[in-house]
Amino acid sequence: MIVVLGIGPGDDRLILAGATKELKRADYVVGADRQLQTMNVPESKAVKLPPLAQLEEFIREHEQSRVVLLASGDPLLYGIGNWVVKRFGPDDVTIIPGISSIQYFFHQLKLSMNDVYLTSSHGRVPDFDFILEHDTVGMVTDKRIGPFEIAQECKQRGEHRTIFVGERLSYPDEKIGRYTESSVPDQDYQLNVVVIKREG
Repeated sequence: MIVVLGIGPGDDRLILAGATKELKRADYVVGADRQLQTMNVPESKAVKLPPLAQLEEFIREHEQSRVVLLASGDPLLYGIGNWVVKRFGPDDVTIIPGISSIQYFFHQLKLSMNDVYLTSSHGRVPDFDFILEHDTVGMVTDKRIGPFEIAQECKQRGEHRTIFVGERLSYPDEKIGRYTESSVPDQDYQLNVVVIKREG
């Protein structure tokens, strides 16, 4: 049995009720060091997250055990839950949702998520012509295409947008910035989410 457990954006106060019960029932709990520490997983159950090929092998070798895989944010919103379902099929996987960093950020900004387009730039080149057709976009970004690059794509198309940047969301050093496409700094951004909003 494979359980993918969403544990939210980082702050343990945002972990949904029921997560502790899943950990108690688990034979093994797989996660990154930070995730295992956040969830106070006992050493006897903790398995450090390996590369995906090794993770698949581990799960198949322990198919008679209850393996809980920790997922930051929400497992099915650009998360590892998608990979697990593709590899093992929906019938053999239980997904427990979590609060995504995008969802958290919209709430911090007091912005409605109705009719929002959600996407990611992780390992992909986004179609900015399509993205900028939407009034409001939430995007998880990476080092290659982050806030500054998004702003440049807006400028190249002559599109005026308000661009919100949330870094290390829910952590004590959380940082939220509000910019236009012309004012986003060219700098290093930490663990960030971007909201692109058409005003008016």
